[in-house]
Amino acid sequence: MSNGWLITGSSRGLDRAVTEVVLEEGQRVVASARQPEQLADFRATHKNRLLTATPLCTILAVLKSVSIDPAFLLRKSGLPPSLCGSGDLMILPEQYFRLWYTLGEVSDDPAIGLRLATLNPPHHLADIAAQHARTFGDALQFMARSAILNSSEPVRIVKNKNECSIEFTGALLNEAAPAALLDISFAQALETGRRGTQLPLRPLRVELTRKASHQEVYEAHYGCCVRFKARRNTIVYRTGDLELPFTTYNDELLATLGPQLDREIARLKTQQSSASRAKLVLKRLLGGHCIDIHEVAKELGMSSRTLQRRIAEEGSSFRQLLSDARRELARVYLQHPSLGLSKTASLLGYEDSNSFLRAFRVWEGVTPTEWRAMQKAGLKGAPGGLQQQPD
Repeated sequence: MSNGWLITGSSRGLDRAVTEVVLEEGQRVVASARQPEQLADFRATHKNRLLTATPLCTILAVLKSVSIDPAFLLRKSGLPPSLCGSGDLMILPEQYFRLWYTLGEVSDDPAIGLRLATLNPPHHLADIAAQHARTFGDALQFMARSAILNSSEPVRIVKNKNECSIEFTGALLNEAAPAALLDISFAQALETGRRGTQLPLRPLRVELTRKASHQEVYEAHYGCCVRFKARRNTIVYRTGDLELPFTTYNDELLATLGPQLDREIARLKTQQSSASRAKLVLKRLLGGHCIDIHEVAKELGMSSRTLQRRIAEEGSSFRQLLSDARRELARVYLQHPSLGLSKTASLLGYEDSNSFLRAFRVWEGVTPTEWRAMQKAGLKGAPGGLQQQPD
C-alpha cells in the first residue's frame, strides 16, 4: 500500500505486534500511542519508516498534503492551535463536526473530502482488516465495526435482491452532515473496494441531502449518478458487488485480527448500560418526529416495560434520556453554518422552534444563536445551565 500504515494504540498488545510485523516487512508506519516512549525500540531500529502521532494530529497532518495549515484550521474553528501538539487528545463531538464544517468553508477544493479519502491510510485494526478482507462485502462489515470501535457515527448496511445501501445514522444521516466528513466516509469505502479488487468499482448511485454543487466532480469520482436534495445520505452498490474477491486477501492476518475485534466489540457491549444503549438508539432515530419508548425498546429487542425498569434501576428515566440525546445532537447540529433553528428543531423531534428554544435555554443557559456565536469565538458554553428536564 503506497501510503503505508496508520496504527493507533501501537505501544501495546495486538496493535504493537502488528506494528512490528509491518515494520519488519519494510513498510512505513504512522503510529499513535498513549505512551509514545514505549515505541523507542521501534524508532531505534526502524527510524526511517516509523512516524509517531496522536489521532487528531494524524488527521491534521494529512491536511498538509492538500495545502491546508492545521493551526489555521483550528483557529478558524474556534479551537486552540496548540491542539496540533497535544498528546492523547479527545475532542467533543460538536468540536469534531465543527472542524469538518470549517474545512469545507476554507478549502478551495469543492471535493476536499474525496481527495482526502485517497490520502488517508487505514488507522484502526478494523480498517486494516478491511483492506485484507476476503470480499468487498466482508470489507464493508469490517468498516462498520471500525465505526463502532472508534465511537463514530454508526454505519447501517441494508441489502435486498439487487441493491446494497450503506448509510450512516444519527447526525450524518441528514442535511446536518458536514459535506467533507460525509464525502471522506463514503469515498473511503469505495477506495477500499477499488484497492482490494483492483477493479474500477462503481456504485449504482450516491444520494446526498445537500444542495447540488459541483455535480460533475462527484460523478467523475464515483463513476455513477449523484443525486442531490435526496431524503437521506447513502451510497448504493449492486448486491453482486459484495462478492467481488480482494486480491489483497490475507487469511492469516484476519485470523489474528478477527477474534480480537470480536472481543473488543463484546467488551464494549458489556460495558454499556441499558440507559446508554437507549440513548444511542434515540440519537439514531430522532429526525423529524418524536420517539417513544416503544420504538426504542423494539430496536433493543426488549419490551418497553423491561427497558423502563432497567433505566430506572440505573437512576435515569426515558424522559431524561430523550432530553440528553436532543441536547447532544443540538450541539452538533448548531455547528452547521446554514442549518436554521426551525430545521434544527424539526430534526430533534420538536413540533415548533419555540419548544426547542425553551429547551436549549434550560440546557445551556443561553439561546442557540448566542451559543453559536460563543462557539465560533472559541468560548466555552454558558456555565451553570439549569439541570431540570425541558418539556
